[in-house]
Amino acid sequence: MGNMVQGKVVVVTGAGGGIGREFARAFAAHGARVIVNDISRTPDTLSFRADQVVAEIKSAGGEAAAAIESVTDPAAAQRIIQAALDQFGRIDCVINNAGVTRDRFFFNMSLEEWSTVIDVHLNGSFQVARAAAPFFKKQSSGCYVHMTSTSGLVGNVGQTNYAAAKMGIVGLSKGIAMDMAKYNVRSNCIAPWAWTEMTANIPADSAANIARIAKLKKMESHKIPPLAVFLASDQGAPVSGQIFGVRANEIYLFTQPRIVRALHRAEGWTPESIGEQAIPALMPSFFQNEPSMAITPWDPI
Repeated sequence: MGNMVQGKVVVVTGAGGGIGREFARAFAAHGARVIVNDISRTPDTLSFRADQVVAEIKSAGGEAAAAIESVTDPAAAQRIIQAALDQFGRIDCVINNAGVTRDRFFFNMSLEEWSTVIDVHLNGSFQVARAAAPFFKKQSSGCYVHMTSTSGLVGNVGQTNYAAAKMGIVGLSKGIAMDMAKYNVRSNCIAPWAWTEMTANIPADSAANIARIAKLKKMESHKIPPLAVFLASDQGAPVSGQIFGVRANEIYLFTQPRIVRALHRAEGWTPESIGEQAIPALMPSFFQNEPSMAITPWDPI
């Protein structure tokens, strides 16, 4: 298909299906050597999905190897990166894509549902990124691409755990971008819109959810990887610390938290004066608590 990342070695976590599989296939098609990380099995044959994706890549003429390890285990995260070194001799890019959902209203959410989602998304992203960091630092190059979500950036009902994890990943990415800038290592986030096994968990229990599912099914997961391939390429070197979105054929750049308005009161603030002056002055700039679909009311283009 191309040679945008020819010869680079890329680790893709959660690459056994969905967007992760598309990442692995796209990177291989553009010349990268890919470590396909996933621990899931197919429900019918119980074979590892990572092995199947590796076979698909090889049958298309690409280079790939499987790393069947859990991102939630720090030692396993080290082994994922070591697999890249053992198989291909180096590591150039980490795509932190592995994820799970445990959707439930906050007031019913269990500790297990909270911890599982935080552990896979946020802790897993840290652990795999951290395992690659010494090699990136030593070679003075490297790229991280982390998956965030509008569930965190904007908001969604019934996904407090997922939203918190995905916003944590934004902070992780920014911190990496700043800490590793002097080593020519960049870090960015992508918020994908796509119909996958994870989004298929959305219940068709309301008119709003039925409409949301219909839109999601128009957003094909193979539309997401081209941006990641670019970010991992040499041409993507100037881009770091940013939050992108991909929705069908649209690419978005998200804002990042900055001061919107400021008020000063020479004699200082009291709770009373805040209620009388500050909040009424700031309220026109408040953000609404609305679901992420509200920011893209048009059909996918």
